Amino acid sequence: MQTEYLKTLVVLGQVGSFSKAASDLSITQSAVSQRIKYLEDHYGCQMVDRSGKLLLLTDAGRLVVQRAEQILLLEAQLANDLKLRGEKTRLAICCTPTFGVGFLPQVMEKFMARKDDNVDLRFMFHSLDRAVKELQENEFDLAVIEHCETMEVPGFDVVELPSDRLVFVSAPSLGLPTGEVELDQLFENCLIARKPDCTSRRLLDLNLSRSGRSVDDFKAVVVVDDLRLALETVLAGGGISFVSRSIAAKELEAGQLQEHVVAGFEQSRRRSVVVKSERRQDPAVVEFMECIYAGFLSGETC
Repeated sequence: MQTEYLKTLVVLGQVGSFSKAASDLSITQSAVSQRIKYLEDHYGCQMVDRSGKLLLLTDAGRLVVQRAEQILLLEAQLANDLKLRGEKTRLAICCTPTFGVGFLPQVMEKFMARKDDNVDLRFMFHSLDRAVKELQENEFDLAVIEHCETMEVPGFDVVELPSDRLVFVSAPSLGLPTGEVELDQLFENCLIARKPDCTSRRLLDLNLSRSGRSVDDFKAVVVVDDLRLALETVLAGGGISFVSRSIAAKELEAGQLQEHVVAGFEQSRRRSVVVKSERRQDPAVVEFMECIYAGFLSGETC
């Protein structure tokens, strides 16, 4: 049976007139009469009391209307579910630059190989503070961030990833010894530094302050906002930098850069996925996080 017939009875019961029902449904009065007669013949009972000026539903008619409203609601829900099924799932992601530059390309390659075109992706690189702020303002569904302190964001789940290790790097042409160095040896060089709101810079400032020193003790300080530009400057012999080892892994392995550590310096910072609690089980979110885990578990340094 077509649900339009049931809808016609529902509307007729509401307005009490064949002509008014026809107007509301944008069909002819004859079509309304034919649909009601079909229902009465189909179920074998009278649905409408036509004896008065105002049409009234019989007991059988009211019972059919009650069930018809449930059927029509289910049909509307089904249509909506099918509509949503065809729409793209929105997934807005924010990364701090280290993860974005060092890991995101490989994670995305894995993710896009597993997903169809039904995900509408959006990516941005932001500092830690801005990433958290825009998460709370619902600009993003999840963020992958490096941070020094314990992270708690109301309404979001914080999932710990393997920590990030930071080291000083320089070009061999600077002549610094590989491995452990003294701070005074580093101070003889220009520091290619990140902005103060970057967690690598915060960790560097914290380490220096514990030693009673500051970035002002370096020969010079150049603040570079772009990670790749900072690394290119170091590769060219323009100075040293305190960066995530994952960013410089390829150059270190190739001997284009060398790494240095300072005794007593804290070198680790945390890395976490911060995701809206309500979307934690969303299939697109689950798959994206699985791709992140796959990269770390396979030992890829991207």
